[in-house]
Amino acid sequence: MKVFHCDHCRQLLFFENVRCLNCDHPLAYLPDLGVIGSLDPRGDDVLTSPLPRANGRIYRLCRNYTQENVCNWAIPAADTNPLCRSCRLTHVIPDLSREGHRTAWYKLEVAKRRLVYTLLALRLPLRSRIDDPIAGLAFEFLADPPDPSAPRVLTGHAEGLITLNVAEADDAERERIRQHFHEPYRTLLGHFRHESGHYYWDRLIRQSDRLEGFRAVFGNEQVDYDMALSKYHSDGPPANWQDQFISAYSSVHPWEDWAETWAHYLHLVDSLETANACGVRLLPPRSEDPALRSIPNPVNDRQSFDDLLESWLPLTYMLNNLNRGLGLLDAYPFVLANPVVKKLRFLHETVWSNHPSVLSQVQSNQARMPESVMK
Repeated sequence: MKVFHCDHCRQLLFFENVRCLNCDHPLAYLPDLGVIGSLDPRGDDVLTSPLPRANGRIYRLCRNYTQENVCNWAIPAADTNPLCRSCRLTHVIPDLSREGHRTAWYKLEVAKRRLVYTLLALRLPLRSRIDDPIAGLAFEFLADPPDPSAPRVLTGHAEGLITLNVAEADDAERERIRQHFHEPYRTLLGHFRHESGHYYWDRLIRQSDRLEGFRAVFGNEQVDYDMALSKYHSDGPPANWQDQFISAYSSVHPWEDWAETWAHYLHLVDSLETANACGVRLLPPRSEDPALRSIPNPVNDRQSFDDLLESWLPLTYMLNNLNRGLGLLDAYPFVLANPVVKKLRFLHETVWSNHPSVLSQVQSNQARMPESVMK
């Protein structure tokens, strides 16, 4: 994530801000420029930005900004869709008549916007199901039925549709589930990243020339998924899963290994971009040279995976020690075994290959993951 400043008073801004706390100017995220900027009304619900880069551009606010207060993005005025690029991906929202659902909807959209920001920064294909009914992406935010005996909503991915259980937006409930499954952490943003990994496996791997490379690194995805999932729930992960996987859940099946590794890669990219934007400098590892080195920006310019990893490991050391100094749990409770590093490297190379043949080969008559691919 970049660091943003008010274009009027230079006050530090966050990605979620809708108003500058110093000069009180209204703010919005401008996806075409990739910045949080202030907007000035120009009549007929159109606005302009004082940023020099926005000269000649006019905007409207997303309908979910003006009417629902769950968004802070703007839309180029020429775009006829009333929703911003992130909100138009949501096809089903929570039932707002139920207590707590409006707050949950806001939290879900906040996390989704952070995912969308990173996907756009990495120049990954991102189209809604309305624009692309075959290969587009859609989200549904659903709640468990009031009847406790009825089937619960499962968070998961199927055929480009990502379902999120609204209960995951409840911090106490999410922490209860985290402890039940003995997870190092469980976040809304982590759910979005993981489930988007399933979607991008379809888009980048399934019918691409990288499929055999995927199998060499992650294993054969043709292994029966339902049987693998059942075995995991009955027997648990292998005793030495840390030697091969980024998480215990990664050991279920190559699809889940990819999705967990994908989520971790997006976690890494976002954190490194933030550190870069904040001007964080690191000492060279195991060197007597006192010169500081910059953390690379992982999205603006393609960086080698080795460069990213060389900065990522000492950055996680810093993050964990900062948290311990505040009396908190480690911010990064992971150990990257060599097989995991190899998987992250493969994923990095896949993201940056951007071969047109890879991005366009989505055919409905080929085998896809079954609807039971859920987490």
